[in-house]
Amino acid sequence: MRQQGALLRTRGGLLVATTYEHCSTLLRHPAFGHDSNPLRTADPEQRVPSFLRMDPPDHTRLRGLVSRAFTPRMIERLRPRIEAITAELITALPEEGDLVSGFAYPLPVMVITEMLGVPAEDHERFQAWSEALARGLDPLLSTELMSESERARLEFGDYFRGLIKERRSRPGDDLLSALARVEELTEAELLATCVLLLVAGHETTVNLIANGVLALLRHGALPLAAEHPREVVEEVLRYDPPVQLTLRSALRDTELGGTPTPAGTPVLALIGAANRDPAEYAAPDRFDPTRGPGRHLAFGLGIHFCLGATLARLEGEIALRALARAAPKLELVDPDPPYKANLVLRGLASLPVRALSVRA
Repeated sequence: MRQQGALLRTRGGLLVATTYEHCSTLLRHPAFGHDSNPLRTADPEQRVPSFLRMDPPDHTRLRGLVSRAFTPRMIERLRPRIEAITAELITALPEEGDLVSGFAYPLPVMVITEMLGVPAEDHERFQAWSEALARGLDPLLSTELMSESERARLEFGDYFRGLIKERRSRPGDDLLSALARVEELTEAELLATCVLLLVAGHETTVNLIANGVLALLRHGALPLAAEHPREVVEEVLRYDPPVQLTLRSALRDTELGGTPTPAGTPVLALIGAANRDPAEYAAPDRFDPTRGPGRHLAFGLGIHFCLGATLARLEGEIALRALARAAPKLELVDPDPPYKANLVLRGLASLPVRALSVRA
């Protein structure tokens, strides 16, 4: 697609950005946003979207309220607990098994649910809800799967209404209690924020960890994760980003890369393609954690830069380093493991591995 031009226009009027230059401009330019997105699913209930799908000033207000819990200092305080959870999960791994269900999935789920103050006994209930909500991001979703996603959203909302009511009567030191005390948040905004934090707070990190292990094993680079986890995580984010694409709309008449873009024009940023743009990266299709610091778009840019980027990086670094040190002889059972059916989020459905030889 890139060879046909940096910007492609489909028959339906959608613009598709394929290069790093155009995708980065699209993500950070104030002329592009969400409010007039013509491809957004119509909602008969007119429900409040999460701030992920908002533009200023609503986005600024809601993100500002939540961002207090995601400062680098606050996230660093979570390091001991993340390391403890990681160690527990690795110790429980069998000699052969699925690394997604046994490690990549439970780690970020346990972290974000503990942050929010969700009871441990409810963790498993979220898996089906979260998967259904994540599938709802797919623009090619069938009517049946869209109905499942909507049903999961409603069940999620009912659950959190009860939990919010409980936290207001018996507050704790968790994030949900703090959000429930914010008078500026309407109930609809609070519910949308809780769902966003729980789903976005773990779904993409599951993919980061699993995609990272797969890339390391395929390239014989697992030892690098033991000594240079930060560099490995950044290369995984570039090489195989959990979020492959995102949609924006022109909020006013503007242009992108010299191409006239009238107000309301939907523009798709292919993040996966931008992260492998040969004009931005040398040998872009090579997985190389030693390539040095570089920019990637895995967390976006501008005002919508991922709120949980610091947490995701920390979880990824701790998880990959601990696994590489505890299981240096880890190997793939299936060289081509299956992926989840999702156009937007790229993640493994399972990752069978063997010969863990886990060391305490």
